[in-house]
Amino acid sequence: MQFNTDRIMKQIIVAIDFSRCSIHALEYAINFANTFKASILMVWVDNQSSDETAMPIEVPESRRVIANNLEALVEKYKDKLKQGEITYKIRRGKVHQEIANQAKYIDAELVVAGTHGVSGFEEFWIGSNAYRIVTYAPCPVITVRTNYEFDDIKKIVLPIDSSLETRQKVPYTTKVAKYFGSEIHIVSLYSSTIKAVKYKVDNYSKQVQKYLDEEKVPYKVETVEAENITNASIEYAKAVDADMIAIMTEQETTTANLFLGAYAQQMVNHSPIPVLSIHAKEYIRIQTR
Repeated sequence: MQFNTDRIMKQIIVAIDFSRCSIHALEYAINFANTFKASILMVWVDNQSSDETAMPIEVPESRRVIANNLEALVEKYKDKLKQGEITYKIRRGKVHQEIANQAKYIDAELVVAGTHGVSGFEEFWIGSNAYRIVTYAPCPVITVRTNYEFDDIKKIVLPIDSSLETRQKVPYTTKVAKYFGSEIHIVSLYSSTIKAVKYKVDNYSKQVQKYLDEEKVPYKVETVEAENITNASIEYAKAVDADMIAIMTEQETTTANLFLGAYAQQMVNHSPIPVLSIHAKEYIRIQTR
């Protein structure tokens, strides 16, 4: 079933390359779509100009094979969607750019992409492009590991640091929590022993708590000394058996984080738990009424 632009439901894009990793992401997205009452759009990108592609397209017949494979996925999974449809789109260009362009074109609610993580065998383009998709997409992105066993989203970890952007992930994370009936775990990350920094983190955390109180979303609060906020977030999420970690793509920078790479990139590469990445917009303060 080809993609029809006349849509009124929310759209969730899934990056597909027919690897086990991307099929797992599709199954995760369907579970998400059933709660969000959304449709699924699979996007496969012909990236023959780059060695990133797993399936080089050289002749028109190959495109027909791709379309047939996508139709087969539609047929296999269409009955698993409670509402909406599962459709597909074939695009040509760089994978991360075309996923982002499609998301902009349909005003997508969300993009879901599979990732092998840094220790995985990145033969397929999904594995090597997950973070680039996160970076370029105009909407929130969920990255999910191939071996992650999912069911419901009962607990969402919400790391709070001293950056101005850290609270911008709260509204969308709250939206997800309300759809799934999740409990949010606010984790105040102390990446410095400086009292002023800790005070700022505590103040941000209190603002988030007030926001969640007003939205009637259950939450817990924890403080963690964090030399590396990526490791601290992941370890806490594992300890409480969380189902998701919500982050900003721009986050607090420390010496340890600079050494290991960008915070969001570390999370996408290392987290065994699905990561919800949200772009920072122009700074908007959570009002303290």
